Amino acid sequence: MGYKSLAACVADLEKHGHLIRIKEEVDPYLEMADIHLRVYEKQGPALLFEKVKGSPFKAVSNLFGTLERSKFMFRDSLSKVQQLVELRSDPMKALKNPLKYAGSGLTALSALPLKQSLFKQTFQKTSISALPQIVNWPMDGGPFITMPQVFTEDIDQPGVMNGNLGMYRIQLAGNDYIQDKEIGLHYQIHRGIGVHQTKANAKGQPLKVSIFVGGPPSHPLAAVMPLPEGLSEMTFAGALGNRRFRYFRDEEGFVISADADFVITGTVYPHENKPEGPFGDHLGYYSLVHPFPLMKVHNVYHKKDALWSFTVVGRPPQEDTSFGALIHEISGSAIPQEIHGLKEVNAVDAAGVHPLLFAIGSERYTPYLTERKPQEILTISNHILGKNQLSLAKYLLIAAREDNEALTTHHIDEFLRHMLERVDLTRDLHFHTNTTIDTLDYSGDGLNSGSKVVFAAAGEKKRELLSSLPADFNLAENHRLAIPGVLAVQLPAYVDQQQAKKEIASLKERLKANELSQLPLIVVCDDASFTAENINNLVWITFTRSNPTADIDGVDDFTENKHWGCRGPLIIDARKKPHHAPELIKDKAVAERVDRMGERGGSLHGII
Repeated sequence: MGYKSLAACVADLEKHGHLIRIKEEVDPYLEMADIHLRVYEKQGPALLFEKVKGSPFKAVSNLFGTLERSKFMFRDSLSKVQQLVELRSDPMKALKNPLKYAGSGLTALSALPLKQSLFKQTFQKTSISALPQIVNWPMDGGPFITMPQVFTEDIDQPGVMNGNLGMYRIQLAGNDYIQDKEIGLHYQIHRGIGVHQTKANAKGQPLKVSIFVGGPPSHPLAAVMPLPEGLSEMTFAGALGNRRFRYFRDEEGFVISADADFVITGTVYPHENKPEGPFGDHLGYYSLVHPFPLMKVHNVYHKKDALWSFTVVGRPPQEDTSFGALIHEISGSAIPQEIHGLKEVNAVDAAGVHPLLFAIGSERYTPYLTERKPQEILTISNHILGKNQLSLAKYLLIAAREDNEALTTHHIDEFLRHMLERVDLTRDLHFHTNTTIDTLDYSGDGLNSGSKVVFAAAGEKKRELLSSLPADFNLAENHRLAIPGVLAVQLPAYVDQQQAKKEIASLKERLKANELSQLPLIVVCDDASFTAENINNLVWITFTRSNPTADIDGVDDFTENKHWGCRGPLIIDARKKPHHAPELIKDKAVAERVDRMGERGGSLHGII
């Protein structure tokens, strides 16, 4: 199904029962986000908001809210695009199976961007303040664009085919931004736009930026795809959407997506920043105020009857979880093909994606050892932590595929059990100190600063995991067995590192009164009942609220030749720290208003 526009997609979804209309006037301040969150939680339909308070434009969200709906939108092109990505990762496949891949070259060729100036007359002009001013969380610094496609060109190699289309959040107002004249861009310097800005800065020239909102659903998906080197996002958008990416340049030379609903153009001047944020983010916490690039607005274009596309991010799972599932459907095999010996890798969504990676690799080259131990998978782990977005991870747990060919990284509890049964805590922990972590992760000691640790496990089971606490287990603090082999222990609120060291040291001594051989991991937390309630709570608390080198300890620990290990259980202090960002909490009054929309006669009746 080659949608020509977002409106065509909305009509198709509505026709097939995948979309409903919200007919009541809704407030873009918190209310639209609350509706979206509630409907997503119920795995409900896409949403068309017909009356957005303070804006003449309609809005749509939750398009990608379920994998089923995402695959429905791309039902005619998904398999062809999967083949295209496979070929870019492994061109030899075309030689080995020419009949299967015969059409892939044609798919890519027919998807090349198409420059057409006749679309210029279809756009009108508006202002930033006329756009839906959607604020998702109570502490957000202002309204944001949450599903933009941000286009920039390489100043040394101009042209669409060398351009970058990425999804980076945009702050429309608030803080010190001059209304309608300035907006904020948030992105990490290693991303495509960051490379382009670095080159422009070096020449002392402004970077031209075009922000697209809406358009066929293949366009935002292309903006977040981890594409193989050399495959342009615009080409991918055309292949996935069965429609070439159409564009033209306006009078000022900015690239305009002819199929977008909205286009904002502007320039980023060298080293001009303003405070951006806070913003409720996908780790489940706010990213705080920091200086980020300032974009000076030139023009705001829109189509007639344009639809504003948005999403809401927060503690997973959210719509971007479904986005991720679709990306895995398309390109799940690409990264393993780029790292020799890697079977699969999974950025664990329940832990906020970037904090935690699970991986499975081969451990093939040590048949002469009396005891199999991690060797090849340690080499693989270094490759993983040097790869694009995977380099943002703090915790990497990697297993050897030879120990269980059926093991998968997508079943959290089974993978953790496999690791905890086999990891040797005296040998198999490998730390990276004073390194970079995700900009959005405040568990470290500064912006982008923290540490990493690799847990590597290979060989036979070393222990059976404790599945229930014995009657004589002696610990005064509130504690719960979260999953076999993992104990959540509640300690008083964290004060500072010095006090924490005393508390953990005391806990270690008191733990020794118990039999601990079947209990390899203890998670210290603020609320043992919440942490142990389910596997998602466990991994979210454990891996978003800890910085490995600062917060990992262990019973009977030692350092030998600069290698740290422990002979008893590992302890991770996952309490909230004073430097952590606040977690996301909904506004109760807004939630009550949305409740009323679920009553008989309301647009959400029978859905929430």
